[in-house]
Amino acid sequence: MNDAGGADGTGGPVPAAVRDVEVAVVGAGQAGLSAGYFLHRAGLRADRDFVVLDHSPGPGGAWQFRWPSLTYGKAHGVHDLPGLPLADGDPGRPSAEVVGGYFDRYERTFDLRVRRPVDVASVRDGADGRLLVETDAGVWAARALLNATGTWDRPFLPYYPGQETFLGRQLHTAGYRGAAEFAGRRVVVVGGGTSAVQLLMELAGTASTTWVTRRPPVFLDTPFTEDWGRSVVARVEQRVRRGLPPQSVVSVTGLAATEEVRRARAAGVLRREPMFERITPHGVAWADGRTLDADVILWATGFRAALDHLAALRLREPGGGVRVEGTRVVRDPRVHLLGYGPSASTIGANRAGRTAVREVLALLAPGRAGVRTAAAATS
Repeated sequence: MNDAGGADGTGGPVPAAVRDVEVAVVGAGQAGLSAGYFLHRAGLRADRDFVVLDHSPGPGGAWQFRWPSLTYGKAHGVHDLPGLPLADGDPGRPSAEVVGGYFDRYERTFDLRVRRPVDVASVRDGADGRLLVETDAGVWAARALLNATGTWDRPFLPYYPGQETFLGRQLHTAGYRGAAEFAGRRVVVVGGGTSAVQLLMELAGTASTTWVTRRPPVFLDTPFTEDWGRSVVARVEQRVRRGLPPQSVVSVTGLAATEEVRRARAAGVLRREPMFERITPHGVAWADGRTLDADVILWATGFRAALDHLAALRLREPGGGVRVEGTRVVRDPRVHLLGYGPSASTIGANRAGRTAVREVLALLAPGRAGVRTAAAATS
């Protein structure tokens, strides 16, 4: 442990000591825990050789914030973490409880010692080629950073003319807690992703809903095969390689036409309207003169990558995104982005953890005895 300084004689606070680690992992969702697992397998010890920092109040990543009525049986995208299957998740329990309990068990099984709640304010260059991770719980100096902060903290709300004049309620899906509070309300659901579809089906029979999207939704009956999955990842990766912001998954994959979705379409629950032109005090209006009264506008418009704490490193390209090769940031090879772009799915997050740790071990191995080879640790 290096001391960042001492008393300055002015009566001010003594600067906190800087704690040296080989690797700092920021975020303890699927990608962050996967990275922690592979670091553990490599012989690195939590809270000595690496640290996992998470700003959430408890285990579960973004899943802990999902609305209570989203049960495990209805949730899409839950995938086993490496080394410990979820197994026997009760489909009738809220997904937040099932996944939160699973992540808690995972952290304890592999002794990951996640520090929470810890807010990372900034990551910047430090001495000796290290990165300074500055937080409300102190400062860590790391030789490598595995950033797994996901998107939950950056809900995206597009702007439409008149939005500030609306007299009803506006909220993003991040703030949705259940259908009961919308009973008897006229709700406009905006967005063409899986969350919009789930909410429309949940609100059916409770509220009067209108679904609005920029593009006609595409429902796919074809199975999501491994070859198809690889082609999707390749298309997302092409954008990231060019330094462009990643596309949403649904814009590439389309929507899964499950049996529940087919029933909802047949019942008219998923009938889509084109995007409105403006928002009025009492609803929305289209360019052709049509208007619709509404009590609520529910924005199911997705999220953006939570990377503001990395601003000092100047990682963004002119296109607005961060260019990565695999998980490694091209502008700064010490930094890896997990759960970004092609690794944004839960399966992809597991692979990203393995890939990132393999590269980090290659960076660390020359100076570290006892660290397993990259290939052995991530096999």
